[in-house]
Amino acid sequence: MEGYYSPPADSSAGSSAFSDNLKGFILALASSAFIGASFIFKKKGLKRAGANGARAGAGGYGYLMEPLWWVGMITMIVGEVANFVAYIFAPAVLVTPLGALSIIVSAVLAHFILKEKLQRMGILGCVLCIVGSTMVVLHAPEEKTPTSVDQIWNLAIQPEFLCFAASAVAISLVLMLHCSPRYGNTNIMVYLGICSLIGSLTVMSIKAIGIAIKLTLEGINQAGYFQTWVFAMVAISCITIQLIYLNKALDTFNTAVVSPIYYAMFTTLTILASAIMFKDWSGQSASNIASEICGFITILSGTTVLHSTREPDLSSNADIYAPLSPKIFWHVQGNGELVKHKEEDLLSPEFITVVRQDYFS
Repeated sequence: MEGYYSPPADSSAGSSAFSDNLKGFILALASSAFIGASFIFKKKGLKRAGANGARAGAGGYGYLMEPLWWVGMITMIVGEVANFVAYIFAPAVLVTPLGALSIIVSAVLAHFILKEKLQRMGILGCVLCIVGSTMVVLHAPEEKTPTSVDQIWNLAIQPEFLCFAASAVAISLVLMLHCSPRYGNTNIMVYLGICSLIGSLTVMSIKAIGIAIKLTLEGINQAGYFQTWVFAMVAISCITIQLIYLNKALDTFNTAVVSPIYYAMFTTLTILASAIMFKDWSGQSASNIASEICGFITILSGTTVLHSTREPDLSSNADIYAPLSPKIFWHVQGNGELVKHKEEDLLSPEFITVVRQDYFS
């Protein structure tokens, strides 16, 4: 099964693989530009929606009525389509790390449009992302396209990939059902953990669909395989979940925080999933694999530097102050005795106390 991932035997095959990688690289660059811009448009739309009603982070869907949010959504769709096609031509090990360039676009636009200041060290972070991306591109493996969806299905039902997929779904369910209602608005890892885990499965299914479309256009119809439709349903479900929780993350936390953390987690999990399912590193030399890993680490360092130099977003926490609940009991220490009173025993209805919620978290 791993045989068709071996390096091409002749120069013409090698040249074709290089050409496919180049197409994937160009499409990934275009995708990063569109996706980076989409973060800004969506953030502006979410802010406007939050000013007029319930915020997305609080379960509101008013952003669906905001034109700017839809501009961001359309821009993201264009970027994702370009990314989708990139996965047809190039391996995930090449395409996914290039998503770091969307962070650069997002950071630069946020500096000018959202007034989220980009400091000098942030520029260094951008440079590190570019250097790391270059290293990954230069040492990316050459991938040979499977000849049918049935072959991809055989890769997807490997025990090791099924174990990875089951773990991703199980952890995502725990985060969605247990952690999200309790910690989603205070811990960014909850929303982005869901997006990243589900996102890794999205990429695998999208790559399968892309290859099926490519083969169909070449005259080898793949619509008759039930596996094609299974991959399509998985992709639609995963994308829907990603959009919901990414909107929650963007509305609750600073764009400069969301982008790098999401990138780091999503890219790591996607590369892991692709390495397990598609055997991306099969046939590569140890030096090439080491260079790709070093490039990826450089990109992660860049995103970390970029994140650490950005100012916190205070606007998203506008409702961090709230009145005390009348159910709170007041404990007063006096003369060595602990006296407990209900709120109505101490305070008149006109008395309002405002306190930071995190004191009670």
